[in-house]
Amino acid sequence: MLQVPGRVLVYLPRDPTVRFLLTSTVFLTATFAASSARSDDVTPAPRRPRRDATEEPTTAERTTRREHGDESAEPKAATQRASREDASRREDEPPLAERSSTAPSDKRTPMADAPPKVEPREPVSPPPSEPAPTLARAGLVVPTNTNGHRGTFVFGSYGRVLAASDAAGRPARDSDIVAYGSRVDAVNYVELELRREDHWEATGIDTRIVSTLAIGNSIFHHNGVFDAQVAVRNLYLEAMNLGHRGLSAWAGSRMYRGDDIYLLNFWPLDNLNTMGAGLRFEAPTHTIAQLHIGFGQPDSPFYKQRASRPSPLNQFGAATIDLLDRQRWIGSARLEQPIRFGEKVGMKLVAYGEAHRLPAGERETARDGVFEAVPAEAGFVVGGQLGAWTGERNSHLNVFVRYAGGLAAYGEFATPSSLGVDRTTSGARELQVAFGGNYELGRFAVMAGGYLRSFRNASRALDASDVDEGSVIVRPQVWFRDWLGIGVEGGYQLQQRGTLVVPEEGGSPAPIVATMPRFAVMPFISPAGRGSFSRPMMWLIYSAGFRDAGARALYPVDDPFRTRAVEHFFGVGAEWWFGSSSYGGTLQ
Repeated sequence: MLQVPGRVLVYLPRDPTVRFLLTSTVFLTATFAASSARSDDVTPAPRRPRRDATEEPTTAERTTRREHGDESAEPKAATQRASREDASRREDEPPLAERSSTAPSDKRTPMADAPPKVEPREPVSPPPSEPAPTLARAGLVVPTNTNGHRGTFVFGSYGRVLAASDAAGRPARDSDIVAYGSRVDAVNYVELELRREDHWEATGIDTRIVSTLAIGNSIFHHNGVFDAQVAVRNLYLEAMNLGHRGLSAWAGSRMYRGDDIYLLNFWPLDNLNTMGAGLRFEAPTHTIAQLHIGFGQPDSPFYKQRASRPSPLNQFGAATIDLLDRQRWIGSARLEQPIRFGEKVGMKLVAYGEAHRLPAGERETARDGVFEAVPAEAGFVVGGQLGAWTGERNSHLNVFVRYAGGLAAYGEFATPSSLGVDRTTSGARELQVAFGGNYELGRFAVMAGGYLRSFRNASRALDASDVDEGSVIVRPQVWFRDWLGIGVEGGYQLQQRGTLVVPEEGGSPAPIVATMPRFAVMPFISPAGRGSFSRPMMWLIYSAGFRDAGARALYPVDDPFRTRAVEHFFGVGAEWWFGSSSYGGTLQ
């Protein structure tokens, strides 16, 4: 329990990590709220012409005085009236330190033009009855702006919330049989982003500090457990225009990715979660080059082994040491060249690659004191993207191709299994081909997405982890009014595993081939207006999936998904995004 000055009691969970993250979130939110309150006064208002001392007050001024309770008679002496008018004008204007700032902006890059010029004036404190419009309301002290520096806090978020049930009254589950299926039954998830954007007049450099806190399923109001799954998804500093316009650098921890396929909730080419640093340069020709290097160590025996050993110097007890302790490093390079055909229509070409490396190590076997060598690992990714757009209402098409080999074929957080005869991942490989697009015309829109994936692990023999799979989804939508419409989604999923199973009806062993058509109807409300990517949005969802015998065989015995050939899904949900640096910049 945290006692806050005043009469507020805040109850915090016992877990120290959750306590720290929640306390930090409250602190950052208070900072942003105070900064937003301050933004109303930071832009200097147009100054009215100074009136002659003998001129009578206007009707609007007399009305304003009456509204503020000043019903005293006008002084007869013109000099007294002018003196009081000048003092009132000084009280209405914010202090100089506040008038030198800019209002908060949702733009991804801070404004680089010069700060507004104002005539120096002695700061006048607000009357005691009116609290100062500064961060002092949040208990913070802000240094006075004296060198042309401008900065602002920006809040952004992505989130989705879903309350749903199946036909039997059970909580609804994600029923996809492939890695990237329909997102209509995606679980609850939210990201809260707070970033600081600054322009430093002394150097001409713009910076931004991005912190993103993610909260996953489950929700307290559903399970009654006052706890949360939290993760820090972004925590980095980026500096832009470093000596040359278009050159930027960043360092920290971040989601580092390119274009996605919305319907599949899938980034098919470049999608890294990394701790490291990177460079980005955008040339006058709009060519964009990016380089990055980062590190990661998943919580897995493949990367780390801990053991207990006697404490040194004959001390009581034992100490825990790391016998195997290695981390993967990943380097990536991306080159993008847009090509425009007129003012709106264009296309882009993207070339992409990754290099993965894991050093050798040593681990203890099941026999105490007996060690074995762990070989080094390596991997690579090569791929490309072709994109095109019309420049009208988010209409576009992207096609992706990606090939990964060795360690990179398993993914950055996966634990490699089924190794080769040399006990490495050198024989693993993965090939992906994907597309995603959107077209809008009048009150009609259609979104589509799909992919094919083939994965083989490092072992020569086929097993259950070797998989060929694919999915395709089409979602036409129509708007009855600018804020009301309906969408219909149809999809087909297929998967084949590299293992032989005797069919239930008998016969020779054969690979498992699973299929699942899906259908959904989604009436929706879109307060922001028409558009496939217009958010926020609320919807009702009915979905039905049809599993064949192969699809049902993918689930354990007594799992309801193994016994039900048809899966019904009823739900109500919402989705939003705004001001997020992780989803293509500032989204509107």
